[in-house]
Amino acid sequence: MTAAPSKPAHGLPRPAGRPTLSWAGIVRLGLVQTSLGAIIVLTTSTLNRVMVVELALPAILPGILVGLHYALQVLRPRWGYGADQGQRATPWIIGGMGMLALGGFVAAIATALMGANLMAGIGLAVAGFLLIGVGVGACGTSLLVLLAKRVSPDRRAPAATLVWLMMIAGFAATAGLAGHFLDPFSSARLILVAGVLCTLAFLVSTLAVWGLEGDAPAPAAAPEADMSFREALREVWSEPRARLFAIFIIVSMLAYSGQDLILEPFAGIVFGFTPGGSTKLSGLQHSGVLIGMLFVALVAGPLAKGRFGSLTFWTMTGCVLSAIVLLGLVVASNVGPAWPLIPTVVALGVANGIYAAAAIGSMMMLAGAGRGEREGTRMGLWGAGQALAMGAGGLIGAGAVDVAKWLSGSPFLAYASVFTGEAVLFLVAALIAARVSAMAAPQTAPRGVDLGGLAMGGNGNVAVGQGRD
Repeated sequence: MTAAPSKPAHGLPRPAGRPTLSWAGIVRLGLVQTSLGAIIVLTTSTLNRVMVVELALPAILPGILVGLHYALQVLRPRWGYGADQGQRATPWIIGGMGMLALGGFVAAIATALMGANLMAGIGLAVAGFLLIGVGVGACGTSLLVLLAKRVSPDRRAPAATLVWLMMIAGFAATAGLAGHFLDPFSSARLILVAGVLCTLAFLVSTLAVWGLEGDAPAPAAAPEADMSFREALREVWSEPRARLFAIFIIVSMLAYSGQDLILEPFAGIVFGFTPGGSTKLSGLQHSGVLIGMLFVALVAGPLAKGRFGSLTFWTMTGCVLSAIVLLGLVVASNVGPAWPLIPTVVALGVANGIYAAAAIGSMMMLAGAGRGEREGTRMGLWGAGQALAMGAGGLIGAGAVDVAKWLSGSPFLAYASVFTGEAVLFLVAALIAARVSAMAAPQTAPRGVDLGGLAMGGNGNVAVGQGRD
């Protein structure tokens, strides 16, 4: 690859020192996501089950430990800033994955130790999950920064979908393989499986990114390079577009994750689903998410034209469709078993998938739209909002059901009220996305230039402004 400027299909020159990634390079970054997903599912699913089932510990314990992982995502802007300062994301990806792998292995040892010495095991688990939180933030944020900097605009929607799907593949493969090799269960076997998995994940990630990024481009200006983290974060927060997009991420992810902990109980209480039936229902929802994401990858890919190639259009569409389906669940709360619940849940997954893929693609597009070399800081700010909203959304949804049930005395009305609240949040998120799009109207870009779908121009094409806020 060469660092010489080139002209993309959209007509604007690419910055010098920023060669775009080929599809092979994007797949290599996807392998990092696969490795990241493999360790995450081990710590949040397998270790969770061992603590609650094999060790008969209260479910609140793994809940608190996972909560530590989410809480540390507030550090994502700092990791993104580090990638900006060094002008290279690779050291942060490898370093973050190293911390994540170490944290996963320590958490497995801690879980095994809990069977012999509970307090010592809990103390070690806290250290392990702290490492996991820092590692996920550093690796995941820097990976998105590299995608935002090195993927051409017309590939960002399918690239976002691809790396997301590869992370889900990591979830699925680890769940199956770990389950196979952990049977029959023993503490020694748990430590061995975790050690092998974490080592392989680190090696695969390191090999995947080694040499991919190339040399760092020269900093645009010395004052930018010398700016402190606090100043850089203040500068990014002062950008109206970046600040409003952060609000969009928080509102939409609260709506997206609000039903995580209530959908299966809803299916059991209102529709009489068995535990196995509700688990299958959740699986169907995730299948719908994959369908929605693949759909966006196709319609907003390199061959997309006009409005239907706009990531903003599909972000808003996903939000509105999610709100409509959630209102369908409100009706289902009143109708009961006569309502077609399975098709409704699959439709919710498809709508959520459309929103998620388009929003991630938009995030990658907007990361480079602003002052200076601040892609990492912006991505970190939005990633922190996403992670914190994801962690809070499920808890808020479950708590709201309990409160509404206590106030109304009716579980049906309780679920209906929470689904209504989620629908309203999605509609508010769609309006915010429209506002972000309007703020991204081109200022200095040539007339009629299409940069992949962040703002609707007067002629129906989509473009992102290149001027300063």
